[in-house]
Amino acid sequence: MDKLIIRGGNRLSGTIPISGAKNSALTLIPCALLTDEPVTLRNLPRLADIDGFQHLMTQFGVSHSIAGARPEDFGRVVTLQATRITNSTAPYDLVRKMRASILVLGPLLARAGEATVSLPGGCAIGNRPIDLHLKALEAIGAEIELAQGYVRASAPGGRLAGGDYDFPVVSVGATENAVMAAVKASGTSRLTNVAREPEIVDLCNLLCAMGAEIEGIGSSDLTIHGVERLNGATYKVMPDRIEAGSYACAAAITGGSVTLEGAKASDMAATMHALRNIGVEVEGDEKRVRVEANGQLKATNLSTAPYPGLATDMQAQFMSLLCKADGTSVLKETIFENRYMHVPELSRMGAHIETTGRTAVVHGVDELNGAEVMATDLRASMSLIIAALAATGETQVRRVYHLDRGYERLEEKLQLVGADIERVGDD
Repeated sequence: MDKLIIRGGNRLSGTIPISGAKNSALTLIPCALLTDEPVTLRNLPRLADIDGFQHLMTQFGVSHSIAGARPEDFGRVVTLQATRITNSTAPYDLVRKMRASILVLGPLLARAGEATVSLPGGCAIGNRPIDLHLKALEAIGAEIELAQGYVRASAPGGRLAGGDYDFPVVSVGATENAVMAAVKASGTSRLTNVAREPEIVDLCNLLCAMGAEIEGIGSSDLTIHGVERLNGATYKVMPDRIEAGSYACAAAITGGSVTLEGAKASDMAATMHALRNIGVEVEGDEKRVRVEANGQLKATNLSTAPYPGLATDMQAQFMSLLCKADGTSVLKETIFENRYMHVPELSRMGAHIETTGRTAVVHGVDELNGAEVMATDLRASMSLIIAALAATGETQVRRVYHLDRGYERLEEKLQLVGADIERVGDD
């Protein structure tokens, strides 16, 4: 198992290319189940989660091919084709490793009229039930049964009827599953209080390119007129706003000057606003975002929220940044109840953080110190990297397989802007 060794103190300067969005790609891939024609995804990031999802797709008879792949390239072009669905069961051994696997439920149900999917796994960041997924699918005509750790869903008569569902709370995954199921229903579905994340917009745009009829894209209310057949399409995955925000925090904590090439400022408004409140200069357009910092960071109060609020996936990175701010900051995590597992590891590096429930009080310190730390989940891993870049001495980050799930060739990108970071085998 690999580990990362980081010698802190270098000011980051230069350009980092931003990859395709992991959270979007994991939703776009299962769209291939909705048609017998090829679906080609461009700018697909090279990540463990993407590879795992493609492996899951082969379970259903989906073929995939990679065009012009070169080891030195970031991203790749992958064509998926489900000429016919050979199997509608997603087994535990494949699903347990990745929570996003539940996203095959909606499209399998829409295409095959039935689906059996194991209850999912993924990062241990708190209880993330799938009840909203199931209630939304029931509302548009599915019959649901839970048995022996599996969800068994069927469409009476082989096709969902469509229907209305008002989400009691905003749920990204449940919105995605409901949308993918509704696009091939026999009637119209109206989904209200849906998630509005840019990744949802990306999903709807691909589905429309495939022939779906969706109204209200980007709003909290979607009207989906079911169609009998969808066609293939070629589509470019949106840039990863969480990756871009993570590197922006890395630049800020080192007093750096970094251009995030390919990042889209309109998707990152909450992150950019938070950075400005901390004293970081940040500006951008639809092609790139520029970050300028002088090393003088100000304390602030932040709270995560559904889009357009500050993403929960950015909470850990901002916590590391605030460890070096002048004064005391307060962070509130409103999405997940167990997303402070990085706090003990940051404390090993000299951070002063107090947590009570979903609130963290971060007292800025003059200096962070290198230490041996262990990653607990994907975004917590990145928070340790960010802290290590500003720490005195050497930091060793273990269990970096978490990072490989969501950051494409992280150490190479950080080396491009002057970080002293290397990956080595963990003895």
